[in-house]
Amino acid sequence: MEQLRSLSALLEYAKKIGAEKGKKKISVAKADDPGLLTALEEARVSGIADFYLVGDEKAIKAAAEKVGVDMANYEIVDACSEPEIALEAVKLVSSGKADVYMKGQIHTNHFLRGMLNKEVGLRRGKNTISHCYFHQVKGFDRIFFITDAAFNMYPDLSQKAQIVQNTVNLARAFGVECPKVAVLAAVEVVNPDMPATLDASALAQMNARGQIKNCIVDGPFALDNAVSEESAKTKGISSPVAGKADVFLVPNIDAGNMLAKAIVYFSENETAGMILGAAAPVILTSRADSPRAKLMSIAAAVVHADFGK
Repeated sequence: MEQLRSLSALLEYAKKIGAEKGKKKISVAKADDPGLLTALEEARVSGIADFYLVGDEKAIKAAAEKVGVDMANYEIVDACSEPEIALEAVKLVSSGKADVYMKGQIHTNHFLRGMLNKEVGLRRGKNTISHCYFHQVKGFDRIFFITDAAFNMYPDLSQKAQIVQNTVNLARAFGVECPKVAVLAAVEVVNPDMPATLDASALAQMNARGQIKNCIVDGPFALDNAVSEESAKTKGISSPVAGKADVFLVPNIDAGNMLAKAIVYFSENETAGMILGAAAPVILTSRADSPRAKLMSIAAAVVHADFGK
């Protein structure tokens, strides 16, 4: 497939999957928010997905009435408490009735407990589950993937390797045939006093030995020479990743959170995100996200689910 270079292109590709292969089913935990239902309705009408709405049936119908969404097009699973809602929603996915697990107005801790439930959840062996933001930034010709800025706080080397692999799989679902992964640090040289640079060097070697597949990993990179070919050239850095990175692996959640939010607030961009590495795609949106951001996360989950199959 052709590389998707914007979130609008992502949306169109998700529509194509729905038209040619049938719509994916998404299980939404606590779907009683008018803004959320607006995004779900747009996805449904666009032919991207159909939805199970899990939560208090009366609250869901009241929210739908506020924005004119016809509940005849949805299947509601009535549940009351947030722990019950999470379990009912995730069971629809683990049983195969739905393809994607999505957070609605439920608190994140209950949503994640459902995902990690040992009996009906979506944990796949000992695989590291991670989060990825993906951004379309004005002035650049590709989508950027930033990981992990929301889930793993201070990952060790083994976890970082799995986080990279999770994110590479998403980038490949977006048509990036061989994603270029920049392992970020404060500097672009290995410094024994800076653990992030040691991890970067080790990850690059793991990739060279085939332990991290279907991508090119290099580092350490400071952000400027990962995203700017001119900066890399000025600093004398010769690497296929220098200035051309698709994926940015951050050293910890602090750096990742600041980088992702700097993009959101300091640039003209479109941003969405999802959880990777589980047995099915997981959409973890903020309750403050716009309907457009939620729609893009839905589109990404549909594309990723299709690629996985």
